Amino acid sequence: MEFGILGPVQVYDESTGRGVVPPGAKQRALLGALVVKAGQVVPVERLVDELWDEHPPANAANALQAHVARLRRLLPPPVPGEPPHEWLVTRPLGYALRPGRIDTDARRFHRMVAEGRALAGADPGLAADALREAMALWRGPALEGSGRGAICSAEASLLEESRLVALEALYDACLRADRCDGITGELEELTTAHPLRERFYDLLMAALHRCGRRAEAIGVYDRARRRLLRDLGVEPGPILRERVEAVLDHREPGPVPWPSGRTAAAYPAAVTAVAAGSRAGPAGEVGAAGEVGAAAEVGALREEVVRLNSRLEQLSRDQRELLGRLERLSARRTALR
Repeated sequence: MEFGILGPVQVYDESTGRGVVPPGAKQRALLGALVVKAGQVVPVERLVDELWDEHPPANAANALQAHVARLRRLLPPPVPGEPPHEWLVTRPLGYALRPGRIDTDARRFHRMVAEGRALAGADPGLAADALREAMALWRGPALEGSGRGAICSAEASLLEESRLVALEALYDACLRADRCDGITGELEELTTAHPLRERFYDLLMAALHRCGRRAEAIGVYDRARRRLLRDLGVEPGPILRERVEAVLDHREPGPVPWPSGRTAAAYPAAVTAVAAGSRAGPAGEVGAAGEVGAAAEVGALREEVVRLNSRLEQLSRDQRELLGRLERLSARRTALR
């Protein structure tokens, strides 16, 4: 058996070979929240907020208990030959899902992505295949149909970011394995869906350049620049600028690792030199070092700005949720006095 949250929440029953999706929205939200917090006791009050937000029923604890009872009936019995196991347990303060040895598709996805990334240096083709297999676990948006409660919404955002990072690794591996022809269409869709994510533009430009479509690659840069200026008020980062210079100069630099930290070491020396506007020879190397490091710092900060911008809406929703919860708690405390 496996709990699935990479799409509509479901329980995959190995004995029948099919996924069981709770029929009601409240049961889907309940199962989603319990899977996200598997092994932890989730307080009744928090589950009530997850299921009903600002409009709980008059006797919310009893209504929640009824949904828990229905959910228990949906969970399959233990596999023959294995000891009895109670999946969903009641505790004094709330409920807990005890997964035991049962996995989730999200954990399996993270493991497969880690394995694929580990292969990228030695065998990018094999890495691309492994990452494709990991992406195939997704059946739709994470926790789709599980409501907009704080637990499921926050986890869905984290999983979506993990999916995008895995896609970046996948297409980078495809480029390193000289598989540019089959990915340009997919990357076009990703730049449209995530127009502030510079890495997708970079990968698309590299793929188009390798396919001999230089004019289109330059067009992608112009589109990215216009969008970043309009929405963020910033120019493209140093890696995109290096990419367009490579296209214009008929150079083929190959895929450039995307920076993962705020240090110059995260950037190849050639890229940071171009980003700093430095074309100095050996005599200028010492004087350009500070500019190179500064360009790397700016590029890493720019990347973080783009990522944080995509999270602002979610943080705003979380803030509204917390304020609403605080108001409800205050109202309940006042009513009990």
